[in-house]
Amino acid sequence: MHTVVALALPAVVAFDLAIPAEVFSGAGYSFAVCAETPGRVPSTTGFDVHVSLGLEALETADTVVVPGYAPLAEPSRPVLEALRATSARGGRMVSVCTGAFALAAAGLLDGRTATTHWMDAPELAARYPDVDVDPDMLYADGGRTLTSAGFAAGIDLCLHLVRMDHGAEAAIRVARRLVVAPHREGGQAQFLERPLPASGDGMAAVCAWALRHLAEPLTVADLARQAGWSPRTFARRFTAETGTAPHRWLITQRVLEARRLLEQTDLPVEEVARRSGLGTAANLRARLSRDASTTPTAYRRAFRGRSGGASP
Repeated sequence: MHTVVALALPAVVAFDLAIPAEVFSGAGYSFAVCAETPGRVPSTTGFDVHVSLGLEALETADTVVVPGYAPLAEPSRPVLEALRATSARGGRMVSVCTGAFALAAAGLLDGRTATTHWMDAPELAARYPDVDVDPDMLYADGGRTLTSAGFAAGIDLCLHLVRMDHGAEAAIRVARRLVVAPHREGGQAQFLERPLPASGDGMAAVCAWALRHLAEPLTVADLARQAGWSPRTFARRFTAETGTAPHRWLITQRVLEARRLLEQTDLPVEEVARRSGLGTAANLRARLSRDASTTPTAYRRAFRGRSGGASP
């Protein structure tokens, strides 16, 4: 059983706290809430949250989630020391929205890419210059330390964690229970499904065509030709509609396909790279290392038996 503990700092953002509570209430997780001082913790929405556990709950947590809080004062020394100790023993550290300020104050985001609510990103960058703050991400996955953008982006991050822990099907089941989309366009590429633009002018059809031909050396010019537009017009309209450039979208889809093949087949890494359009095993390893901080072999081992069959 994977233990998830949320640390409620005053005044906690109730919505941010509710996200991990709902996502991690299913099979495979135990969920609890702790505070620096057990008792009533004020929220930003006018009501108090009763918390029965203190910081000692962090000592046995596999994952610690710090929801957003306000005002953004630096947490107390006991809180910072507890966060550092949990991280030092290998606990996974996660923040939702402005919870990133607590992780940054503990020094856990130094030298890492992180995100938070776009309104607070400039302050996070100014206060903690050793943190690479990217306000355009829905979430930033640094391996053992992960941060999400504001409010509902916490759902995206928590679903991403479920997917990494238990596979894509488990994440989709949670998303259905919460009545949310398992993937949202824009920001950091996510790995829960293959999103297509919702368009009535043929853009979705072009993307669907591209997904069927990922193994081929597709270019933006190929996509534009399929749509019947000039490459410049196609790129402009694609970016306006999806929030990402067509070349980046193609790379994302190829990494998604490579992940699917690693999860669900026994194909050699070289063949996975060819079928996904990434070309070579070396390129696949580089992409997976950058996007998920892992190797194809480790990724396949992590998902073996979790995402369905293992036949080509």
